[in-house]
Amino acid sequence: MELTVTTVAIALAGVFLICFMKGAFGGGFSIVGIPLLSFVMDPVTAGGLLAPLFIAMDLFALRYWKPSTWSKPDLVLLLPGLVIGIGLGYLLFRILDHRAVAIVMALVTLTFVGLWLLGPDATIRPRSSPKAVAAGLASGVTTMVAHSGGPPLAMYLLPLGLSKEVYAGTTSLFFTVGNATKAVPWLLLVRPTGNVWIVMAACLFAIPAGVWLGWRLHGKLDQQQIYRACYGLLVVTALKLLWDGVSGYLV
Repeated sequence: MELTVTTVAIALAGVFLICFMKGAFGGGFSIVGIPLLSFVMDPVTAGGLLAPLFIAMDLFALRYWKPSTWSKPDLVLLLPGLVIGIGLGYLLFRILDHRAVAIVMALVTLTFVGLWLLGPDATIRPRSSPKAVAAGLASGVTTMVAHSGGPPLAMYLLPLGLSKEVYAGTTSLFFTVGNATKAVPWLLLVRPTGNVWIVMAACLFAIPAGVWLGWRLHGKLDQQQIYRACYGLLVVTALKLLWDGVSGYLV
């Protein structure tokens, strides 16, 4: 990766946007900021750049999403599947068709959002252990393969009707564990060069402001606005995944 002012500036903007999402929604929408990085580096290099940065972002976000905002019964069900899913994702990284995974995840997510639009109240469901395990597993695989672990987790948590603080805090801790777990596998798959480490160090300065501004936005939005924003971001994420998958077959 060539080290230029443009590269550093775009990387800073991408990391800032990811941090903003973490502050506002607790995590799970990192893929929204990744398209910016694709202007100056390939996706694999971006994965190696973000892997250590995610840990710093998550630790800073936990200053705001404290234990009182965690849904501990759900995390107990979700986290084992997440760790196993990351392990599977690492093993399958080189043989999985990433394009097909992206397309399937996008279509499932759009279907989920469509059901919510048809009848929001009808989508509220009680806690389910099998669904939680499946969501954790799917999130682990997709976060390892495509940095897109948000949709499976959101499809489990959003129908539970959690308060906006508990939803954000639960996703924040979930991805703190997930990003810490996948950092080593990603660094084994992608060994950052000297220039990547320099850009990574520069991006650290975007983390505090991004998370803080996102957290301030979260406080200004009411419960329904937060949930509508989450569903909207799921659509954006799904369309990005769909584009990545389909365009990959067209190249």
